[in-house]
Amino acid sequence: MDWENARYLMVEQQIRPWDVLDLTVLSLLSEVKREDFVPAAHRELALIDMEIPLGNGSRMWQPKLEARAVQEVGLTGSERVLEIGTGAGYLAALLGKLAKHVYSVEIDAALAEQARGKLAAAGIDNVTVETGDAARGWSKHAPYDVIVAAGSYPTTPDFLFEQLAEGGRLFAIVGEEPVMSATLFEKKAGAVSATKLFETVVAPLQNVPQPERFSF
Repeated sequence: MDWENARYLMVEQQIRPWDVLDLTVLSLLSEVKREDFVPAAHRELALIDMEIPLGNGSRMWQPKLEARAVQEVGLTGSERVLEIGTGAGYLAALLGKLAKHVYSVEIDAALAEQARGKLAAAGIDNVTVETGDAARGWSKHAPYDVIVAAGSYPTTPDFLFEQLAEGGRLFAIVGEEPVMSATLFEKKAGAVSATKLFETVVAPLQNVPQPERFSF
């Protein structure tokens, strides 16, 4: 397979049309080889516009969603980042290339171990993969300058705002199928603002807190 031609087509046909225009992010997609992070059985699908199954119900985001999330959080190299849901480790790798340090938490121990190996093989040493349930955040290393949730929440995850540093950003997909919005939350002067970026649908995080339901 001609990986470099496939990568070029991924960027030009999938990534750029999704308003990912930051040259640093676009260059990163060539530097960090996505095919090295997907399961071997699906390697030839690594640069296709689709979610890739990882096992136990987990799925890798589409490349365009990963790139857009990295662009939106605006990393400058000084940030401490929390990623909720490591999955294959590719999004953590992209974040790690642009941040000071990434703490990535995966609920599935087998996936966490695989991701550690792939990150090490890629030479990325500023990503710490920990095993646990971070659906409500991960206070162990808080506060964070950036939080990226790699699964959706049914309602605004207000509880994560407490773990954001002043000036911090949270990228989260909020809502329930078929209506979900990728949203960037920003914390300034103790208040949090929300900017809806685009609509998409991704699976919820495991053990995600559910809103109270009214019964009659």
